Amino acid sequence: MAGSDLATDASSAPDTVKILIAGGFGVGKTTMVGSVSEIVPLRTEEPLTMAGLDVDDLDGIEEKRATTVALDFGRITISRDLVLYLFGTPGQQRFWFMWNDLALGALGAVVLVDVRRPESSFAAIDFFERRGIPFVVGVNGFYGEHPYPAEDIREALAVPEHVQVLLCDARDRESSRDVLIALIDQLIASAVQA
Repeated sequence: MAGSDLATDASSAPDTVKILIAGGFGVGKTTMVGSVSEIVPLRTEEPLTMAGLDVDDLDGIEEKRATTVALDFGRITISRDLVLYLFGTPGQQRFWFMWNDLALGALGAVVLVDVRRPESSFAAIDFFERRGIPFVVGVNGFYGEHPYPAEDIREALAVPEHVQVLLCDARDRESSRDVLIALIDQLIASAVQA
């Protein structure tokens, strides 16, 4: 039959998993999605304007020039059988209302933390804990630096022991991939225990 070699066996289609990349304003969510995505990521970034100066806290991130206003989207194939769809959340409080919709159907999340401003990630940690969505914490080393060990950050953020805290660099594809793999491993371990 002509074209039958192009037919795809439904049982061979990969599983797709929705993962959120979340955290406070300016922690590196867009950067992580972009560094690891195998497709050109969809970005909804807009320039920061004077109108936002009274709303957006740029303390510690004065060099930031644009912000995500809806979401970032990327894709990474982990294996022949597993594809991750990555949804980066907006970080500013005025856009948090979107997180509920973005979280629908998500199996897990990465909460990115900027150690220069750890308080910016408390809301994301709380969001996933309250909804029972499994997550890992990725400590984004800005300028390639990690001034604190993971356990100190765990303590400062009051993250429970079952949540992995991983040092990473959101600019680096392998580092970002490793954080995602750690989350998938955690999700698989939880499913096996259930």
